[in-house]
Amino acid sequence: DDLQISRGETIEDTARIMGRFLHGLVIRTFGQDIVEKFAKYSGIPVVNALTDLLHPCQSYTDMFTMTEVFSQGKPTPESIKGKKFVFFGDTACNMAYSLALAGAMFGVEVVLCGPDEFKPAPVLDTLFKEANLAPTWSFTSDPVAASRNANVLYTDVWVSMGKEDEKAERIKTMSPYQVNSELFKVADKNAIFMHCLPAHAGEEVSKEILESPRCIVFDQAENRLHVQKAIVSYLVDKNRKLAK
Repeated sequence: DDLQISRGETIEDTARIMGRFLHGLVIRTFGQDIVEKFAKYSGIPVVNALTDLLHPCQSYTDMFTMTEVFSQGKPTPESIKGKKFVFFGDTACNMAYSLALAGAMFGVEVVLCGPDEFKPAPVLDTLFKEANLAPTWSFTSDPVAASRNANVLYTDVWVSMGKEDEKAERIKTMSPYQVNSELFKVADKNAIFMHCLPAHAGEEVSKEILESPRCIVFDQAENRLHVQKAIVSYLVDKNRKLAK
C-alpha cells in the first residue's frame, strides 16, 4: 500500500529503483514470483524472508539451532549429519519444502509426515533439481513410524496464510499428527521439539510438550536474529566485492 506498486507501477520498475537506493533487500510476501522478479531486476541481493513456496531463512536457522543442541562444544555442521528430523502436518507447505532442502544441504535425514492428501507436491522435486541437490527426504502418513528414533520432532501451524477458510477441515484431518508425549516415547531419548512459531497449544502440539525441557522453540526464535544478520552481512559483503 505504501509503494508505487499500489498505483500501477510494475514490480520490475520498483525493483530497478530500489536497486539504486539500497545495498540489499529482504522481502516477506506471498507469491514466489514477486521475490524472483525483485532478484532479477534490482541488481542487488534479495533475501526471501517468506513466500507461499519457501521459507529458507527459517530453515537455515533451524539447522543452526540443531548444531547448538547436538554439538560437543562449538557448533559445527558436522554435528547434525545423519540426524533424523521429522516434520508433521501439512507437508505440501513452504516450511516442509525448505526443511527438506536444508536437510539435504546439511546431511540431515528429513521425514515429512502427514495425511496423504497433504503430501508434498511434484514442485519439491523441481526445487531439488534447480538447487542441484540429491533428494534425501521421505514421506509417510504413519506418525509413530516417522517418530521412531527421531532426533527432532518439528511442526508448524495447521492453518497457514491463505488457508483460513479451510480451518475446521484442516484441524480435523491433521489431528492424528499432533506432536505429543506419545510420539516422544518412540523417538530418541534425547530428542527435541522445534516449531517456527507462533504455536497453537492443543492443536499441532500439546501444551505438555511446549512446556517441557525438550522444547527449544525460543532458542530458535532468538537464532532467527543472529542467522538472518549473518545472511544479510554475507550477501551485502559479497555484492560489494563483486562490484569492485
